[in-house]
Amino acid sequence: AGQDVQGTSVIANLPFLMRQNPTETLRRVLPKVREALHVAGVEMQLTAAVSFLTILQDESVSIHSYTHSFLQVILLHLEHRDTGVSNAWLETLLSVIEVLPKETLRHEILNPLVSKAQLSQTVQSRLVSCKILGKLTNKFDAHTIKREILPLVKSLCQDVEYEVRSCMCRQLENIAQGIGTELTKSMVLPELIELSRDEGSSVRLAAFETLVNLLDIFDTDDRSQTILPLVKSFCEKSFKADESILISLSFHLGKLCHGLYGIFTPDQHLRFLEFYKKLCTLGLQQENGHNENQIPPQILEQEKKYISVRKNCAYNFPAMTVFVDPKNFHMELYSTFFCLCHDPEVPVRYTIAICFYEVSKLLNSGVYLIHQELITLLQDESLEVLDALIDHLPEILELMSTGGESSVQENKLSSLPDLIPALTAAEQRAAASLKWRIHEKLLQKYACLPHVISSDQIYYRFLQRMFTIVMTNNVLPVQKAASRTLCIFLRYNRKQEQRHEVIQKLIEQLGQKSYWNRLRFLDTCEFIIEIFSKSFFCKYFFLPAIELTHDPVANVRMKLCYLLPKVKSTLKIPADKHLLQQLEMCVRKLLCQEKDKDVLAIVKRTVLELDRMEMSMDAFQKKFYEKDLLDQEKEREELLLLEMEQLEKEKQQNDGRPMSDKMFEKKRRDTKTPTQSLPKNIPISVPGPSSVTPSTSKEIKKSKLIRSQSFNNQAFHAKYGNLEKCASKSSTTGYTPVSGLGKTSVLSLTDDSFRTRNASSVPPSFSPNTPLPSTSRGTGNSVDPKSSGSKDTQPRKATLKSRKSNP
Repeated sequence: AGQDVQGTSVIANLPFLMRQNPTETLRRVLPKVREALHVAGVEMQLTAAVSFLTILQDESVSIHSYTHSFLQVILLHLEHRDTGVSNAWLETLLSVIEVLPKETLRHEILNPLVSKAQLSQTVQSRLVSCKILGKLTNKFDAHTIKREILPLVKSLCQDVEYEVRSCMCRQLENIAQGIGTELTKSMVLPELIELSRDEGSSVRLAAFETLVNLLDIFDTDDRSQTILPLVKSFCEKSFKADESILISLSFHLGKLCHGLYGIFTPDQHLRFLEFYKKLCTLGLQQENGHNENQIPPQILEQEKKYISVRKNCAYNFPAMTVFVDPKNFHMELYSTFFCLCHDPEVPVRYTIAICFYEVSKLLNSGVYLIHQELITLLQDESLEVLDALIDHLPEILELMSTGGESSVQENKLSSLPDLIPALTAAEQRAAASLKWRIHEKLLQKYACLPHVISSDQIYYRFLQRMFTIVMTNNVLPVQKAASRTLCIFLRYNRKQEQRHEVIQKLIEQLGQKSYWNRLRFLDTCEFIIEIFSKSFFCKYFFLPAIELTHDPVANVRMKLCYLLPKVKSTLKIPADKHLLQQLEMCVRKLLCQEKDKDVLAIVKRTVLELDRMEMSMDAFQKKFYEKDLLDQEKEREELLLLEMEQLEKEKQQNDGRPMSDKMFEKKRRDTKTPTQSLPKNIPISVPGPSSVTPSTSKEIKKSKLIRSQSFNNQAFHAKYGNLEKCASKSSTTGYTPVSGLGKTSVLSLTDDSFRTRNASSVPPSFSPNTPLPSTSRGTGNSVDPKSSGSKDTQPRKATLKSRKSNP
């Protein structure tokens, strides 16, 4: 009907029509599209270019049919008067060139290109020819390129318009890769040398960038005799030229220094290093404190370009560290690194924060040199800088804690007293902002802390903060991140008393307060199932979790129903038969008494899933050997924590002084007990804590201590491999079939008796002398009586403050 909106709609749906009925679309619709495009506006033209490209990518028709039906339309509109439309059709054509056969390319594109590239044609036509030539080079053999394409290239490199020369210069990289090294040296390099001396600054810039990108192609003689003098000249003149050249030069300087590294004389090496240092402080020497409203616009524009130069220098800092050799970092580059970390502009500090991990890796044993800069960036006023730094914070902290052993210092994070205040301040700044995603990521990364600082430092400085976030924060992802990190802190805490206190607070403060907190308690239970052994969950959290089947809020009951299959997966038969009966009784009660229709529907689905589940046995099963072994490894590590605490106390009593964390860390690194080293003929039954009897032999105690000290390192390396592996396995543990819910005998307990039993298992007030109840496996993870120690040898206990929550 001649309406543009109708035509645009038809053209936008052309790929769909081609998929449905290509023959009829080509016969009836495409001719109408061609007619409409002759008088079409910009929107319809852009839509057509995208649709033609989509049809090519969908492979709705053969290449032969596509060439016959669409190629001429694309070529016809290449020189559209609107630059945006012309570029859209050009992008489509360049994609088509990739799949067209050689003969079609020669007849339909290359032959007409000879006339299109002449000076008599428009600038737009010659620019299009440059880009097509760059794409065609890879489609023909070297002989054809030399005879038919390179003369056109040479002509366009000497075009009267600087735009055309610049455009053709940028295509020389593609052409050089297509014709090989010899032809590049004889045909392309002379053109590049000439263009690098061009009167147009954009042409010289294009020549410089192309030379840098082609450095690998040229041999040592070409680099030293031809390219190096050009680069030196370019650098010397750059400060007098336009600032945009400095931006490009600063961006490519790292690649340039790397490519020319072997041919620099000591003097040239020093000159390039000084040039880089000068760029790193460009614009900082000018006076500050002036009123921005009074600055001329051209000065403001210049300052923006200087910021871009310093940002590019920060991006190239790892390459320049390699250039000077990390051994010389302190003398040559430390002051520059300091300046970049303290730069007044956020983009510069953001970029150096991204590169911080690479620099740390390069410095290796000299990483202690940049300790203070880590503190500076952690305390940066901009959250964007903090966000860039924390992406690799666990790896950086591990390098900081282990990388200085070969240095003069006895270097651990203990040599950096400001680290913990900086980490806590960073978290508080993120919490106070509205950027909750940064806060969430930071809390997730703090899960690495047990590997780099002591258990007591985590307990006194971080653990209570995580608990507060879980209890009071309003952002669900942040609460979950804090909850998971809290569980990891608990997992690697070395002191029984502290662990019990945290567990007690989780049950009392989180699991029995407002309904929102009870929902978070169930999230925490899920993380505990993932991170801890089955016996740990059953001992402390099984009954408090299933008690929420009686919760007055439907959402809590609903969330628990989703969690029940994971809860059941923590049980082992026959040791946990009584817990299974408790679970089945609660589920049956839900089925009989639930009044909320949504919860009831989920309960019914959950019952079917629970019926189909296989139960794990106390004995190892061949089918699920690996999964059972992972759980046993978790349980073994938890028991070793108890042994570690006991042996530490004995050591303190015998020697009269505490064993330092440094000694522990050193021994943990020296002795490793990887999971894979467990003997193949492992006992069929999982050894429980009751099987660990205190030995009177000092040698045995010493071996236990070393063994207990070693597990933490292998379980918590930079990528948290073992922990994540355990986490991924814990939800898929195998089981042996048992009878369904309806067929299993249950304890003859009423609802009230169950509540009474569970309530009695959680004492209302927690004291160090009141052990938490064991709800399964008899003496499960019971502590050796000696571990209680005397009051004099007990470590100081930080009482976690209770916070009142809304009911």
